[in-house]
Amino acid sequence: MTLSLLHVHPVTGTSASLAATGSVAVGGYVNHCWRGLGACATQGLTTNPWYPEGVRRALEQGLSAQDALNDVVAGDAGASRRQCLVMDADGRSALHTGIDNQPVVASARCPGVAAAGNMLADAAVPEAMVTAFLAATCEDPDAVLKQGKAPSFRETHDVELLVALIEALEAGLVAGGDHRGCRSVALRIESFTMAPIDLRVDWVEADPVTELRALAHRVASEDFQAFLRSLPHR
Repeated sequence: MTLSLLHVHPVTGTSASLAATGSVAVGGYVNHCWRGLGACATQGLTTNPWYPEGVRRALEQGLSAQDALNDVVAGDAGASRRQCLVMDADGRSALHTGIDNQPVVASARCPGVAAAGNMLADAAVPEAMVTAFLAATCEDPDAVLKQGKAPSFRETHDVELLVALIEALEAGLVAGGDHRGCRSVALRIESFTMAPIDLRVDWVEADPVTELRALAHRVASEDFQAFLRSLPHR
């Protein structure tokens, strides 16, 4: 099982990805994002770790999320065992869930944010993640969720994004998460205003949200923030 969330701010180019699983080291394989370009989560019954490379190349060539996803799935003989979520720079998402993935399989997609999972304890997990994320980052979450409108993200979006991702993860786990439990979590943020943030809890026996919050607290410390500000944005 894995559950993931992708986010792209189409105006600023900030992108983010979040993943959690019942196995080890989810951040080494599943969640990817690229500022100004998009994001990808590759998961499923068995993960194809090479999907993100193909997705990024396709997005760099100007393909949409759907076309980029179609490209990598078409070349994969094991596509029936994959689940892959892609988001492009405009915040459009595309999802492939092969027929061999184990239930519960579910997804929730809005402009700029999307979540998907397999082997879930409840089909409500992705929707809970998206709802929590929008509530933490968006001026008009109800209009996005109920009317399908493009979200209006707050001016403080980039500052609040790390906490918003953790709140989305917590909401997904409260809604059921992985039916085996959650043992590793990871998130990544890329923007044009600071160096990337890449946080990973590769194995935890207890509460993964507590561990991730502890990492986020250290990232938020003035010493580490000063370090981040000193790094080139490229």
